[in-house]
This record gives sequence, structure tokens and C-alpha cells, in this order.
Amino acid sequence: MIFGTRKLLSTTDADVDGSHIATLLMAYFLTMMPELIENGHLYLAKPPLYRISQGGEVHYAKDDAEKEKMLSKLSKKQKIDIGRFKGLGEMTVPQLRETAMCPKTRVLIKVEMGRDLSELSEKVDNLMGKNPEKRFEFIQEQALKNSELLDNILDV
Repeated sequence: MIFGTRKLLSTTDADVDGSHIATLLMAYFLTMMPELIENGHLYLAKPPLYRISQGGEVHYAKDDAEKEKMLSKLSKKQKIDIGRFKGLGEMTVPQLRETAMCPKTRVLIKVEMGRDLSELSEKVDNLMGKNPEKRFEFIQEQALKNSELLDNILDV
């Protein structure tokens, strides 16, 4: 075991681009260091997308739905300031420490395989490897599986 009982935290932006980067990092660790995942050491730190402040209180929201839920609970009599983080670089050191690094307040997602390593490695290679035909096959299969759903959405 290379980490003992330690955790490796991957922290990316809270938006879609950050999710794509996290996916690439997980594929890298799966390919190059699968024991990190097998032994439960890889975690994704989930920083918030929004900072909501009113008076002296500060709240953080991970997404639009959580932001709306928080806003509905706040007093309409006081000014509410809402800030959207475009990325981790916009956070101050105390904000980053509080939301992504402090063990008492951070949100972590443990990365788990959920299936056999060889099956998972094959799927990652098919989707992200050097063979574009495998990706094309996957897209075609998914399109066929979801064609009825798409027909209903498009009302074709």
C-alpha cells in the first residue's frame, strides 16, 4: 500500500469543465495507479459553485438547485449577495480552505470502481484510448438505446 491510510484529493472547478478534468484525472489514476482506487485512497473534493452572503452569514451552494433552496430560506428584508465562482482561482485562500480542504466542512466523494478492474480498464480504453472506432461504436449503441427517448422528446 503506497498511501497507508492517507487520502489523495483531486480538486477541480465546480463547473462542467471541472467535471471533464476530474474524469480525465480518474482515467489517469485508473490506468497508471489503480491501487489508489482499489485501496480507497482517491477522493474528489467538491468545491461550491456559489457563495451566498447576507448580513454576517455566508453560505455555499454546490449548484443552481441548492442555491435556489438557500435563497428561499433567507430573509427578503436584507440584501443578499450572490457570487458565482468561475473556478478555484477566484476563491480566496480562506474560502478554498473552508470549502475544499478543511476536513470538518469539505465535501468529498470517494472514487470507487464498482466493477472488475479489467472490465473498467477496457471501457476506459474504449472511450478514451487511441482507437476512435470504439468510441464511435459506443456512441452508436447509446444513440440506439436512447432513440425512443429522443423520439419522445422531439415528438417525431
